[in-house]
Amino acid sequence: MFRMLLQWILNAVALLIVSRYVPGFVVDGWKSALIAVVVIGLFNATVGLLLKFITLPLAVLTFGIFFLVINAVILKFASDFVPGFEVQTYTAAFLGALALAVLHMVFGIFVKKRRPQRYSSEG
Repeated sequence: MFRMLLQWILNAVALLIVSRYVPGFVVDGWKSALIAVVVIGLFNATVGLLLKFITLPLAVLTFGIFFLVINAVILKFASDFVPGFEVQTYTAAFLGALALAVLHMVFGIFVKKRRPQRYSSEG
């Protein structure tokens, strides 16, 4: 539970950081960022998953770069539903998706994933 809360907060921080450096990517504050993270997560789990599955051959041909395009579309689409979160252009959405991917990689270095415990019968 703590790990999920930490991921939620880190994703909101990432959105706030991206809004500082990407023109056309606007987040009004913490409340908007936290709500936007939930909406983006829901869209990624439903529409995004379907789009990624359908366009998998294209993503393979582009070495995964097409997934950034899908993430940009998800960001632009989510901005229509969250007050205080606005992605003004598709260029801003693409640059925001790229910056978020980099920030998630950086955050992943600091937040280690928990490994499942293995029990041995040797004693």
